[in-house]
Amino acid sequence: MSTPNIAIVGAGLSGLVCARILQHGGVPVTVYELDASPDARQQGGSLDIHSDTGQVALEEAGLLEEFLRNTHPEGESLRVLDKNAKVYVDQKETEGGNGRPEIDRTVLRRMFIDSLEPGTIRWGRKLIAVRPVETGHELQFADGSTVQADLVVGADGAWSRVRRLLTPVQPEYSGVTVVEFRLTEAETKHPVALSVTGKGSLFALSDGKYIGGHGGTQIALGCGMRVPEGWAADSGIDWDAPDAARAALLAEFADWSPALTDLIRESDDTIVPRPIYALPTGTTWAHVAGVTLAGDAAHLMSPFAGEGANLAMIDGADLAREILANDDLEVALRRYEKKMLPRGAKSAAGSQKNLDTMFVDGPPRKFAAFFRRMILLSSIIRPFERMFKTAKTAL
Repeated sequence: MSTPNIAIVGAGLSGLVCARILQHGGVPVTVYELDASPDARQQGGSLDIHSDTGQVALEEAGLLEEFLRNTHPEGESLRVLDKNAKVYVDQKETEGGNGRPEIDRTVLRRMFIDSLEPGTIRWGRKLIAVRPVETGHELQFADGSTVQADLVVGADGAWSRVRRLLTPVQPEYSGVTVVEFRLTEAETKHPVALSVTGKGSLFALSDGKYIGGHGGTQIALGCGMRVPEGWAADSGIDWDAPDAARAALLAEFADWSPALTDLIRESDDTIVPRPIYALPTGTTWAHVAGVTLAGDAAHLMSPFAGEGANLAMIDGADLAREILANDDLEVALRRYEKKMLPRGAKSAAGSQKNLDTMFVDGPPRKFAAFFRRMILLSSIIRPFERMFKTAKTAL
């Protein structure tokens, strides 16, 4: 086939991975992003990148070694506590790690941005409409500009406009809202808080509530609660007034240990409530020529499986690989969707299961038991994985 005109909507991980691999394979691509610049908004906390998804995408993009140089020591450690700060699981990072090294999302995203040819990303382009035309689709942006493309990749997140070409299905409220906050410069300013969170993942759970996230130089946490969808807006809390926001959160966690509620008391002044939405598990669509989705646009799920970023990256890699490998663009899209859709459905089901396991009455016994099993299994498997990796390298 002649080289297609490819437009990727969204400069998140799925779109950036796809763009990088396509360019690496000699196929031109343009990414349209609504943010005015790479630093226009906070990109989230730490991510654990899995060996069978995210790391595969990084290797295909030629960025695996750079990624490994930017991972966090001790980032794979894990703690599970109850509201009294009783420790149920305290897993230290094992020698060689557990196959899921941690990296700041901002650093990871910047790696991909910097790897692209100058001008690939058109910043400040907010998509307002996309419609079929005689050849391909036309994208219309808020600044009045339009472009036409043979292929439109919707990597535009939870409320994707591109998705509307494929299905009317929209995300649904999960029943949980997470209020995000941070403690920056933790090693110098918040050493006690860091001793509670550790430098890896923290899950403090009891009575249908959650304080958790990731420790390290910058502690990124959230308070999760089962509340009505409009709770953050209807509660009367002024989220732009840090003292009032902290007081409201402390009232919700009044019977929790001070060791945990001090994490709220010491937080930075940016406190953001985020109702958690998800697409119905197994959302699919009839194939439409010249259009597909990747990442959250395709399979938005709650963050409680730790799969979202990894799926986004492997989606981008799989899509790029199919485009490079097939002369027929529609064959490439169908092959990609055949793999991507069931994989997303499986992870979404796991995410919902984890949510239901985490937000229960009483202490986190079932959740802790799950991690104990995973740790035991990892301790059995990881030595063999390292042995095979060493043997492969030697060959």
